[in-house]
Amino acid sequence: MQSIIDFANKLFGDFMDYMIPAVLMLIVLTVVALIVGVKFSKALEGGIKLAIAITAIGAVMDILTGNFSSALQLFVERTGIELSITDVGWAPLATITWGSPYTLYFLLVMIIVNIVMLLLKKTDTMDVDIFDIWHLAVTGLFAIYMGANIFVATLLVIFIGVLKIINSDLMKPTFNDLLDAPDENPMTTTHMNYMMNPIVMVFDKIIDKLFPFLDKFDFDAAKLNSKIGFWGSKFAIGVYLGIFIGLLAGMPLMDTFKLSFIAATCLELFSVIGQWFIESVEPLSQGIADFANKRLGGRKINIGLDWPFIAGRSEMWAAANILAPIMLVMALFLPGNKVLPLGGIIAMGLTPALLVVTRGKIIRMVIIGVFMLPIFLWSGTLIAPYATEAAKAVDAFPAGLASSALITHSTLEGPVEKFVAYFVGLANSQGGKMIIIAIAVLAIYLLLFIWYKKQMQKRNMEYKEAK
Repeated sequence: MQSIIDFANKLFGDFMDYMIPAVLMLIVLTVVALIVGVKFSKALEGGIKLAIAITAIGAVMDILTGNFSSALQLFVERTGIELSITDVGWAPLATITWGSPYTLYFLLVMIIVNIVMLLLKKTDTMDVDIFDIWHLAVTGLFAIYMGANIFVATLLVIFIGVLKIINSDLMKPTFNDLLDAPDENPMTTTHMNYMMNPIVMVFDKIIDKLFPFLDKFDFDAAKLNSKIGFWGSKFAIGVYLGIFIGLLAGMPLMDTFKLSFIAATCLELFSVIGQWFIESVEPLSQGIADFANKRLGGRKINIGLDWPFIAGRSEMWAAANILAPIMLVMALFLPGNKVLPLGGIIAMGLTPALLVVTRGKIIRMVIIGVFMLPIFLWSGTLIAPYATEAAKAVDAFPAGLASSALITHSTLEGPVEKFVAYFVGLANSQGGKMIIIAIAVLAIYLLLFIWYKKQMQKRNMEYKEAK
């Protein structure tokens, strides 16, 4: 397996050195879409959109990091709080990950795994959320960075990928309930952020047993969002961040306002450009869905989409607005954390899982979220050396940062899986007691998921009996 990848790298080495990521992904996405039967015009359209998104996110990332790097340096000098890792958000990490040849390899592996599971009737979900394979690919790539060979990394990706697909089936009735949709509704998701569900459910069960009275104080999240309005928007949060950093860094007042407006602009643009990424792979996703449907004899299949189909639930955004300032303060004092939340301060790697497990109970979502945020910050700190090296390898490192600086994403989906990858990588490279530790970590991870699966099956039976 490694020899095939090495041969490909040798064969295309000069070409890859010459090629920039935007053009490379334009070519790759277009060709792959054509292979699964997408019309040339649609395939090319998706490729161009992806190239534009990659170019745009790089430009915005340079603006953000270029303006914040000096401010953060002054912040560290004045406060003594060394939050030296720059949080660039999810879109730059996606660009970096899609720049790796392994990402397409992991995509191919998971397409095959999904088809096999469908044919064996181990799942009813067809995963068409092609773009978000990068979340799972990061886990495999980080394992390789920590010392795993490609075979071990592939097994890890398959292991987590299978659980993701199973989870999509488990969540389907809850999505119907949250959306007030009929059973015929085909929408579910295999998104990595829902792999936080098992840990969230542990806290949810603790509240069930010890603090059930909290539900009496729950409130209408839609009304809260309406009252907060602009003051809880990405624009406003960017302004708060800029003013906060500017004041602590001792910057002049006008420079502080300029920094805050730049932060507001970049946080909003991250969201806008992120949508471009999603739209760019829609032709490929539809092509794969059509290709698979023709070979499944008309069987009723659920469609694994990106998570935002549930984004209309106001509880998710209310929790995100409340958790953002909490995470910022937490980052200042959390032992072992080196990340100042910036690009990922809207914790969308967490709040969808909170919504599904608690079924929209906003008090529970916030309380559990507070306990979950450290996992994300520690994970962001852990993967920073890898993320930085990977960015430099694909020529996607922010131009405004010093070459010695580190980058990461503070709320990257699948933080627990990054720790699993860490131990698996060390076990493969160091052996000895690290193998025992890795086996123990994998066992705990699997047993927790099995327990969670049983809890979800009980919930789904209740849904069924209620009808």
